Amino acid sequence: MEPLTIGKVAKLAEVGVETIRYYEREGLIAAPPRLEGGYRHYPAQTVERLRFIRRAKALGFSLREVRELLALRIDPGTTCDQVKDRAEVKIAEIEERILSLKRMRQALRKLAAVCGGEGSVEECPILAALENKGHR
Repeated sequence: MEPLTIGKVAKLAEVGVETIRYYEREGLIAAPPRLEGGYRHYPAQTVERLRFIRRAKALGFSLREVRELLALRIDPGTTCDQVKDRAEVKIAEIEERILSLKRMRQALRKLAAVCGGEGSVEECPILAALENKGHR
């Protein structure tokens, strides 16, 4: 197998080089030692770890939570139930976020409904409501 440079790893994992450097600084992936010439050659497992991180983030997990999931992954004492608990906590957070977004949407719909879209910006009921000068 040909050596995996940071550029090759980035391409295979579909992340940016700066993302890899950031994850190294955050301790999510190990930075391989520099070889002669200053290059680093990454093990193939780095690509899989980056893909894991990318998929977890796509599901809404924060980097702190991703770090916890990675720790669970390598701990031989971890049970599937512990991982499921983390997923269920994330589901509850997402459901709360959805409710919050729905409330925001409803409030914005009400504001948009009272605005005829005409007149000067000084008469705009949306801006007035945001400035707490009327509509609530």
